[in-house]
Amino acid sequence: MTPDEFRVFGHALVDWIAEYRSSLPKLRVMSDSEPGEIRALLPPEPPSEPEPMESLFADLRRVVLPGITHWSHPRFFAYFPANSSLAAVLADLVASGLGAQCMSWQTSPAATELEEVMMDWLRQMVGLPQNFVGALQDTASTATLVALICARERAAKLSSARPMTVYASEQAHSSVEKAVRLAGFGPANLRLIETDREFALVPHQLEEAISADVALGKWPAAVVATVGTTGTMAVDPVHAIAQIAADHRMWLHIDAAMAGSAMLLPECRPMWRGVEQADSLVFNPHKWLGATFDCSAYYVRDPAHLVQVMATHPSFLKTSQDQRVKNFRDWGIPLGRRFRALKLWFLIREQGVRALQARLRRDLANARWLAQQVDASPEWERMAPVLFQTVSLRHRPPGLEGERLNVHNQSLADRVNQGGAAYLTTAVVGGSLIVRVSIGSETTEREDVAAIWSLLNGEAKALL
Repeated sequence: MTPDEFRVFGHALVDWIAEYRSSLPKLRVMSDSEPGEIRALLPPEPPSEPEPMESLFADLRRVVLPGITHWSHPRFFAYFPANSSLAAVLADLVASGLGAQCMSWQTSPAATELEEVMMDWLRQMVGLPQNFVGALQDTASTATLVALICARERAAKLSSARPMTVYASEQAHSSVEKAVRLAGFGPANLRLIETDREFALVPHQLEEAISADVALGKWPAAVVATVGTTGTMAVDPVHAIAQIAADHRMWLHIDAAMAGSAMLLPECRPMWRGVEQADSLVFNPHKWLGATFDCSAYYVRDPAHLVQVMATHPSFLKTSQDQRVKNFRDWGIPLGRRFRALKLWFLIREQGVRALQARLRRDLANARWLAQQVDASPEWERMAPVLFQTVSLRHRPPGLEGERLNVHNQSLADRVNQGGAAYLTTAVVGGSLIVRVSIGSETTEREDVAAIWSLLNGEAKALL
């Protein structure tokens, strides 16, 4: 494809994306494709001759769109927001067009220095202290793995070869368990700590677990505090956990993958009081904020330790600038790195901090409105505090309890999703199946939240 041909097809593709975004409210939210249905539309062998781009565009509609669940839909209430702001979409196009490989300063100086500035912009935006510095990772899962590897290496200098243990809430994300395995601690050395009625880690239970392990000759290496759990968006008491971690010389990692974006709002920051004591922290601008997947912000207080753990120094990577610059290949696991900072640069400049804050406040207000409707309805039950933008609820008609109640609420969610007008997901918390309404799509307004509430009520009545 020549640059002139690219200009023609590029304009056509931008028009296609713009049309797709404009038509989203008319589309069913969750794909109703059956397993293997999309694969059956694809030829089993690659083409031996070139095909016209027009055929590719036609197949986007015929093959791809039927198999897409529309995460940017205004009535997408499943999992978590995964906003892909159109400004960030354009930034990804630029990054691909530049074809930059951003592993070292020398391989693309603009990529390194823009990332440095974007990480500092984000730091300021969420109110972190100046001594927090960081790099962009692909996901919070990778960032948590990096954190626990760093924790392992620091603990190894202190533990005198004793088995090392890691602690987290029983509501912690599954990525913590995976990171414990991959970092070599072993699943037998992960302690999932009991939570309270609001699904937050109980500090004295953490202290007791640590004491028990010390008595067995183990070395407490790290604790992961979650700010915004997946099930209910619960917040672990960071300040209390930080004190316990300091007392035992443990690494404190904060997983704020979803809720970290809320810290753009000063009124939310008391919820992570004590964050300044963390050794590492991650949050995902590619979720609620809108930076387009993948774009995960990972911060540390001791970057020298991070680089010491992650760096390698093969001769073919050495440059004359190495002592004067950051080489972000040494700040994480991959050698190759994408130009992710462009997405943040485009997003923040196109919208400005105040507009981003206004959108987050809109979503918080919509979540509080929905919580009020649930609380005022006798047959509905709110299952957790609404701290951010997720409302955890269940329908509880008279006479249904236990497993029958769980089955009823799963059936309710299934009926909503199969209808296509909205999409939400469930989780099991404390033995109860809950319906999660995760508000936060860039285009979701109060009328969309009112619509999912009306739909839930209608489907609940139909089940009885």
